[in-house]
Amino acid sequence: MRKLAAVEDARAIMKEGMEWGVWKWLTEKPKVRRLADKARAALDENELKVKESWPDELKLAYNSLVSENGTGGKRKRQSSGKANGAGKPDPKVLAQAKQVLEADDTAYNAHEDAEDVFAEAEKKMSTSMAREGARMALVAYDRHEEAIRKAEALLAEK
Repeated sequence: MRKLAAVEDARAIMKEGMEWGVWKWLTEKPKVRRLADKARAALDENELKVKESWPDELKLAYNSLVSENGTGGKRKRQSSGKANGAGKPDPKVLAQAKQVLEADDTAYNAHEDAEDVFAEAEKKMSTSMAREGARMALVAYDRHEEAIRKAEALLAEK
């Protein structure tokens, strides 16, 4: 996976934010929010491009897992193509799709946890919580990139 400029910008401000006091957090919050939103959108777009290039059988397997696990509301579903012969996906393909789905869910949860901490920090005007949110956001970017790399790895196997 290539580095995304929006993610690198967000990483830089999150690292910087780990040193800020309350006043700096208050004045920089809109910029941090804007950069964080752009980073997440860039990661989501990259993820979608990778998954759109998957073979139909893999898309079908992934989508069946998303539907089965009830995570379809959290994440964008991929366009489902019919695998040759339709029906149940190959168990090996299903296992590969499951690994990607688990990585996706871990990344999604990491982003949401960071968002929750930032929201709580804002409510309480807590710099220590804002710093923790920044640290968690950095972890979330890492998790999302790991999930994308897993999705890309399946392309290399085909």
